[in-house]
Amino acid sequence: MHSAESGSHHWLFGDQLGPHFVDPARGGPHRDAPLLMIEARSVFRRRRFHRAKAHLILSAMRHRAAELGDRVTYVKADTYREGLREAVGDKPGAPVTVHHPTSHAARAFVDSLPFVRVLPARGFFVTHDEFKVWADGHGTKHLRQEDFYRWVRQTHDLLMEGDQPAGGRWNLDHDNREPPPKDAADLGVPAPYHPRESEIDDEVRADLDRWERDGDVEFVGEDGPRGFPATRREALAALRRFVEHRLATFGAYEDAVLAEDMTMSHSLLSSSLNLGLLDPAECVERAEARWRSGEVPLNSAEGFVRQIAGWREYVWHVYWYFGTTYRTSNTLRHRAPLPDWFTELSPDGTDANCLTHALKQVRETGWTHHIPRLMILGSYALQRGWEPRAVTDWFHRSFVDGYDWVMVPNVVGMSQYADGGRMTTKPYTSGGAYIDRMSDLCGPCRFKPSVRVGEDACPFTAGYWNFLHRHRDRFEHNARMSQAVRGLDRLRDLDELLEQERGRRD
Repeated sequence: MHSAESGSHHWLFGDQLGPHFVDPARGGPHRDAPLLMIEARSVFRRRRFHRAKAHLILSAMRHRAAELGDRVTYVKADTYREGLREAVGDKPGAPVTVHHPTSHAARAFVDSLPFVRVLPARGFFVTHDEFKVWADGHGTKHLRQEDFYRWVRQTHDLLMEGDQPAGGRWNLDHDNREPPPKDAADLGVPAPYHPRESEIDDEVRADLDRWERDGDVEFVGEDGPRGFPATRREALAALRRFVEHRLATFGAYEDAVLAEDMTMSHSLLSSSLNLGLLDPAECVERAEARWRSGEVPLNSAEGFVRQIAGWREYVWHVYWYFGTTYRTSNTLRHRAPLPDWFTELSPDGTDANCLTHALKQVRETGWTHHIPRLMILGSYALQRGWEPRAVTDWFHRSFVDGYDWVMVPNVVGMSQYADGGRMTTKPYTSGGAYIDRMSDLCGPCRFKPSVRVGEDACPFTAGYWNFLHRHRDRFEHNARMSQAVRGLDRLRDLDELLEQERGRRD
């Protein structure tokens, strides 16, 4: 592992903002190396991003530049190439170094520049080479997150008691599937950390307003007061508040949804991790310390560790291991376009209360937790047969924590099952009964989760059976789906249901 030479510029991408990206002891630049940051407006032209996401990224970059002071050259340019030319010229005397970027496109771009030298990736437990050795040993057709998670726990001594998992079980999922408390509007836990905006946020908002007025870029969603950390100090405060006041109740209600409690006991740390403001190791270490001190139950600590050292880590490596063609996977041959009400984040575009609720959250904040993402938004897209690349792009654009490496495996692999099971064992979709059991969203809805045909038919219940029928040949031999597929034979109104779904507008 080699650090950058003294005197050569070290380039920080906008998601490489924490101290571990400039630490020479961890393969970063020389302690005296000048730093370079480029704010490329072309990034915001490529996709119609959520306005709150654009605000967060620019605020985080500009705050970091202010912290670094004279050490950093901060360039505002139309493209990265123009920014590099302005900062170091076409042929700099010393190589520009940069830590491994987080997307295939960015990696291809830096590889095309002869004067740029790529340093190892930061912000993850496992190196690319280590994952390749592990994955090659498990075969390339099917990889399983659970196997990977156990391996990471063992090799990094996370929640371990000797060579055994703490508490005797690797996975406490069974303890973390409680429905929300009955007749409760919220969990009654302290609110998550909320940052205060600075003059930099005012400048960012003014710039975004001007770009939109000039017709240079176009956004979707609302840009209210910034809701997520933009600095290392803010991210550490958010981490501290979570582990000290919210982690204890995280596990049991991890998969529950309450209409009036958007955040439940979730950490809201994903954007800070994905901007590089936090290192995953410090997050899981603090969670484990709280469990070992007896201040949080094991199921909560394990659930949080699994999110970061298990799923997040797995998604990062699957993205690179499966390569650039993975994003085009479409095993189920879904081709339908996304409707306008969905792409515009319009909660008025649907009568389904759960969809309205989820889209309203995304429109107002650029965030929902994983169950609305997977079992409401993603499940609906899967049941309707929407084109998976378009769904992936929508998630990438619409969420403050959405990056290419995050959304390609999460959507192509898990949410839309477009890879045919290379990453997960089954499609993650359900009828309305699951949403009814795990939320309070079905009671006020005009649709009934138990009804599959007629005016009161829940679009998720009808959509689920229609999806199973459409792909019966594929899933009747899937060990985790075969029983559900056989249930089609018990539906006396299947023909009526299929006719109804053929006529559904979106």
